[in-house]
Amino acid sequence: MAGVVPVMTISTERHSDQFELGLHTFGDVTKTLDGEQDVPQPQVLRNVLAEAKMADASGVDVIGIGEHHRADYSISAPDVVLSAIGAATERIKLTSAVTVLSSDDPVRVYQRFATIDGLTGGRAEVSLGRGSFIESYPLFGYDLSDYEQLFEEKVDLFTKLRSEGPVSWQGKTRGRLQNQEIYPKTDHEHGLPTWIAVGGTPNSVVRAARYGAGLELAIIGGAPERFRPLAQLYQKALDEFAHTGNRRVAVHSHGFVAPTDQEALDVFYPSWAESMAKLGRERGWGNGHPSRAQFEQEVHQGALYVGSPETVAKKIVRTQKLLGNSRFGMKYGNGSLAHEHMLSAVELYGTQVKPLVLDMLSDS
Repeated sequence: MAGVVPVMTISTERHSDQFELGLHTFGDVTKTLDGEQDVPQPQVLRNVLAEAKMADASGVDVIGIGEHHRADYSISAPDVVLSAIGAATERIKLTSAVTVLSSDDPVRVYQRFATIDGLTGGRAEVSLGRGSFIESYPLFGYDLSDYEQLFEEKVDLFTKLRSEGPVSWQGKTRGRLQNQEIYPKTDHEHGLPTWIAVGGTPNSVVRAARYGAGLELAIIGGAPERFRPLAQLYQKALDEFAHTGNRRVAVHSHGFVAPTDQEALDVFYPSWAESMAKLGRERGWGNGHPSRAQFEQEVHQGALYVGSPETVAKKIVRTQKLLGNSRFGMKYGNGSLAHEHMLSAVELYGTQVKPLVLDMLSDS
C-alpha cells in the first residue's frame, strides 16, 4: 500500500453497539411446496415482500435484497423491492445484497437509495459489488474487458457522492461532473451508509478500506477461518489510509433454520444440491449433484449455516469470534426451496436465533 495517496475519509454511520443479524435474498425462483411447479416470478416477488414483513415482525435487524439478471432469480431492481419493503415495515434496515455498481450509474444508484432512506426515516444502506454473474454487462452495454476499471472508477465517484456536497469528477466510464449537486440529500452526517462486498481477494479488501466503506465478506464456500487474514488486512489498511470512525465488517453466507437439525438438513439439501449442480454445469465444475456427505461437510466445517436455532446461533457466534464482524447476513433461500419453508426459517431466525446469538455474545 506504500505510495498510494489516501482518499477523503468518510466514516460509516449508523453503527450499532449490538451485533446485527440480517437476512438476504435474491428472489430465487422457487417451487411450490409439493415440488411440482415453478412459482411465477411475479408471485416470487410478492413472497419476498411477505418474508421481509415476517423478518421485521420477528426482530431481524437487516433485510438485504440482491440484484441478478437471470431466469432463476426474480429480482433485477433491488431498490424497487426495498421501497416496497420499506413501506410495509417499521424498523428493519434496508440494504442491497448487492447492487452491481459496475453496470449501473453511481449517481442514479445514490439517488435511488437516498430516496429510500428519506422515505423510511433513515433505514437505507447500500452494498456495492461487481456481482458473481456477468449477465448485466452485455445487458447494459458494458465490455467485460473493462471489468476492473468500471468498478474502480464508479466506486471512486460513489464515494465522492457520499459527501453530499458539490461533486467534481472525471473518468473514462461515464461523463464528467463539474461542481454538480446531487439530490435528494440524506439526514446522515457522512452520507448514505455504504459497504463494499468482496469475494476473497486482498486487493478488493484494500479497496474497501481505501474508500472508507464497510467491508462485507461473501463467504459462500469453505471454512470461515480462511477469511480471517482478510478481516485483519482490512483493519490494517484502514490504519494506513488514516480512516477513523466505525470499522464495520459484515459476513454474508447461505443458511437455513428449522426446528431440528435433521429437518433443516432434509429440507435444504435437495434445493442446495440442485443449485450447485446447475452452477457447476455453467462454470465447468462438473455435471453431477453434490452428495449428501459433501453437503453435510459444508454444514459442519464450511460456510453453510444450516440447522436448528441453537446450531445456527453457535456457528454465527464462532464466526464472529474468528472475524470480529459486527453483522451477519444469512441468505435464507436457495433455488427451489419453497416459500413456506423460507417463511418459517425467517421467523425462527428472528425469534430464536437472534436472542441466542446475543446471549452467547454477552456471556463471552
